[in-house]
Amino acid sequence: MKNKFLKFSIAILLLATGIWACKKSFLDTSPYGQYGDDQLLSAKGIDAVLIGAYGMLDGESQFKYGENWFTPVTNWVYGDIASDDAYKGTDANDQPPMTTVETYNTIPSTQGLYARWISIYDGIARSNDVIRIIKKTKEKAAGELSAADESRLLAEARFIRGFQHFEAIKMWNNIPVMSDTATANPGNPGGADAGWKFIEEDFNFAYANLPATQSQAGRVHKWAAGAYLAKAYLFQKKYSQALALFNTIIASGVNVSGTKFGLQDAYWKNYDARFENSQESVFSVQMAAQGSQEGDGNRGYGLAFPYGTFDAGCCGFLQPSQNLVNAHKTQNGLPLLGTFNLVDVKNDEGKASADAFTLGNETVDPRLDWSTGRRGVPFWDWGAHPGANWIRDVGYAGPYSPKKHVYAAADINSFTANGWKNMTAKNYNAMRYSDLLLMAAECEVEVGSLENARALVNQVRTRAANPASKIAGSPANYDVKNYTAAWTSKDVAREAVRFERRLELAMEGHRFFDLARYGADYIKTTLNAYLEVEKNKRIYLKASSGFPDRHRFYPIPERAIVLSKGTLKQNPGY
Repeated sequence: MKNKFLKFSIAILLLATGIWACKKSFLDTSPYGQYGDDQLLSAKGIDAVLIGAYGMLDGESQFKYGENWFTPVTNWVYGDIASDDAYKGTDANDQPPMTTVETYNTIPSTQGLYARWISIYDGIARSNDVIRIIKKTKEKAAGELSAADESRLLAEARFIRGFQHFEAIKMWNNIPVMSDTATANPGNPGGADAGWKFIEEDFNFAYANLPATQSQAGRVHKWAAGAYLAKAYLFQKKYSQALALFNTIIASGVNVSGTKFGLQDAYWKNYDARFENSQESVFSVQMAAQGSQEGDGNRGYGLAFPYGTFDAGCCGFLQPSQNLVNAHKTQNGLPLLGTFNLVDVKNDEGKASADAFTLGNETVDPRLDWSTGRRGVPFWDWGAHPGANWIRDVGYAGPYSPKKHVYAAADINSFTANGWKNMTAKNYNAMRYSDLLLMAAECEVEVGSLENARALVNQVRTRAANPASKIAGSPANYDVKNYTAAWTSKDVAREAVRFERRLELAMEGHRFFDLARYGADYIKTTLNAYLEVEKNKRIYLKASSGFPDRHRFYPIPERAIVLSKGTLKQNPGY
C-alpha cells in the first residue's frame, strides 16, 4: 500500500506524539473530544496541528454527498468543465449544478460554491491555528521550540495559508483575507489588491525561511514557495518580477528531496503513482490509498472515471471536449493555433462498440492520448478504449473519456482503496516543472525576449516528441516537433505559449483560470467561439447565451454573505 505523509487524521498523529495533559485542578480541565492549546505548546504539538492544515490542501470537505465533488484542489469543475477543455459529461440528470457552471449560468446560490468556499477557508483557519499556537508557545513555553523549528513550522503554515488564499482569489478575486488575528467575519473592502498583497507576504516569508529540502515528500520547501510567489506575480502581470524569480528557480531549484528540477523523460510518468515526487514535481498534494480508508485517496476525482464496463463502473463525468481533441492536431509537427478547430479529429460518435471503427490519419501530438481516452487507443494497461461501452451517454457528452487521473489495472489495491477504487493514491501535481517553464516563457514574451520564450517552449515540446512519451501499440499518427523558425511577432509568440500550456496541462484544472487571467476580452472571445461550435454538437449547451463578463470570476456564495451579516460584498454583475 502507498503510505504517505500528511494523510493520516490529526487525532491519530496526536496520539502518536504522546501529547497528553494532566488535570491542574478539579476545575482546570480541557473540553472532551479536543485538545486545548496548552497541550500543543511544543514542536511536536505544533507539527500535529500543521499536519491538519496540510490535510486540507486536497480540498476535501465534510459536506453531504453531492457537494463534496465541488471542493477538490484539482478544480475539475471550476477549472476544466468551465473551460473549453471538457464537458460535464455523464448524462443530463446527474449533478445538474455542474451544468450551470458549464453553461455560465452560475448564481450565488448554486450548489457547490459554498462547499468550495468552506473547504478553502477551513484550510486557512487551520493554518492560522498553527501560527497562533507558535506565538503562544514562544510566550508560555519558550524552551519547547527552537529557533530553527519556529522558523520552519511558521514558514510551512504561511505557505499553506498563501496557497489557500491563492485558490480563493482565482475563484472569486474580491476575497476576504483571513490572518491569524482576523475577526470572525472579515469583509473584503480591499478587494483583490489586499488579497494579492497578503498572498505575496506569505509566499515571500515561506521562500525566505523554508529549507531547500525536506525529509518528507509532502512538506513544502523553499523552491516550491518561490515558484508560487513567482506565479502570484504572473497572475498580477508583474512579469519582470516573476521572470527574475523563475530564472533563479530554473538555475538553482531542486525538488523536495534535493534533485535538481527537470522534466521526466516521458510525459506519462507524471500521472503514474510509481514516479511521483520526481524531479518534475515542484509541489504535489499528497494522496494515499490504504485498504478501506477511502478518505485518504484522491477522492475529489471520484465521479470522473469511465463508465460501464471499466472496473470502476462509475461515473462518466469530466469528458474531454472535441475542441480539446482538435487542439492536438499538428501540421509538420507544430500546432495549428488559430485554425485547429475547423475540422474535427475523426471519432466514433454514433457507433456502438461492436461496430467497426478506425482512427483517422491526421497527425496529432501524443499528449492527446494521455489526456483523453478515445476509441482504439490503448488506455493504460486496460487494452484499447472500446468507445461507447465506457461512455454513459455519447449523444449527450461525446465519445471521449478522461485519463490522466485514472488508475491502471496494475494499480488495483496497490494504488487504490480496497472499496471504491476511484479513490486512488495518485498525487495531484499542483505545479510541475513544465508548468513553471511555460510560465517563465510567458514572462519572456511579455518583456520582449521572444527567443528565450521559444527555447523554453521547445524544452517542453522536446519531451513530448520523445518516443517514450508516445503510446506503445497506438494506431494514432503522432508527430510533434520544435519551433525552429525565430519568433519575431510578440502576438504570435504569446499565442504559441498559451497554446502550449493548454496542451501540456490539459485536464489538470488550470485552463479556465489561465483564460481568466489572460484578460476579460481574451476569455470572452475564446469561450464564445467555443460555444458557437459546440452548441451545435452538444444540445444542452444551447442553454448558454454566451460567456458573460461577470463570469470571469465566480459569485461569492450567498450563504457566506448572509453569515457575514453583510460584511462581505458580492462580485459585480451577480
